[in-house]
Amino acid sequence: MMNEQLVKKAIEDRRYLHQHPELSGEEYETCKFIRNRIEALNIEILDFQPPSLIGFVKGTKGNKTVALRADIDALPITEEGDKTYISKNPGVAHMCGHDGHTAILLAVAEWISKNTQDIEPNIVLIFQSAEEISPSGADKLVKQGILKNVDAIFGIHLWQGIDKGKIGLRPGPMMASVDDFEITIQGYGGHGSMPHETVDPIYIATHVIQSLQSIISRKVNPMDPSVISVGKIESGSTYNIIPDSAKIIGTIRTLSPEAVRTIHSQMVQLTEGICKAFGAIGKVNFITGTPPLVNDPKESEFVESIIRSIFGNEVFELVNPVMGSEDFSYYLQEKPGAFIFVGMNGEKSRYPHHHPKFDIDEDVFSEAILLLTEIVKNYK
Repeated sequence: MMNEQLVKKAIEDRRYLHQHPELSGEEYETCKFIRNRIEALNIEILDFQPPSLIGFVKGTKGNKTVALRADIDALPITEEGDKTYISKNPGVAHMCGHDGHTAILLAVAEWISKNTQDIEPNIVLIFQSAEEISPSGADKLVKQGILKNVDAIFGIHLWQGIDKGKIGLRPGPMMASVDDFEITIQGYGGHGSMPHETVDPIYIATHVIQSLQSIISRKVNPMDPSVISVGKIESGSTYNIIPDSAKIIGTIRTLSPEAVRTIHSQMVQLTEGICKAFGAIGKVNFITGTPPLVNDPKESEFVESIIRSIFGNEVFELVNPVMGSEDFSYYLQEKPGAFIFVGMNGEKSRYPHHHPKFDIDEDVFSEAILLLTEIVKNYK
């Protein structure tokens, strides 16, 4: 297992970061904290735009380069509970586990700085801003060339969705894409007592909403999980007036780019067709989010072998795909790699991610640190 002092320091770092959360794109104090730690380890800091911070360590051979990533942003949530290290920033809290990811990668950085003789590949340490929003911090770093000389990239997520004591991943599609949409229906309003003189956008919206689910059941391959959810409808100002327009707002999640393309085209076709049939005009606007997260089969097999050999066969779990999204997917579009779930579901971590009472089980830090150090030690 990992050095107890290293784990203890990681827990201290996590609790400090938990008390001082910052929103996506605003993590400048967090970046300063990370920079101080990385500089103290005499690790080179590459020239990338804050509040992300990138460290670099040259390996003994240097013919390969491995990247490790941690996300550093918090959420606009008011934390609940009585933990001694509760957030000191009102309305902002680490309710997803990024404080833990950052602390774990700092511990890995310290281990690397003291054990460079055991590491063949170069190591890129990515402390990434803005995972929780779009435009994505990962996408921004990719466009800045973060992966130009990288051969493989790995990342972890402390995951409440699988049991403590399990570590796992899934080759291929593992997490969903997310795209938001706004459908605007332009009708013709009037008094509720004379509906025949109107083109009622609310009534038309009900037909459009019903039709969206036919895309999932009749147009998308049933072996390709996909979700269309309408979360908001905006229309009208009072009870007895039929309005001019209505807006339908929702989200799309899928595990494949093909399903994304199908859903987009079908939504446009159905919306425009239904609205035209009723004498209205329908327009669909898509707000593109993160793509599906697709683990590389070879690198997934490599990680699985590390988990089984270091922790035991019973620890590895072939996880089911989840419809949540993760902007680590941008890295995996460019280079092979794997995203790994470190299970922590139990008494300490019983609330789901993004819940006001969410908490990390710090007992799993030791395994998470060891996993990442073994990945860089064994990568050839």
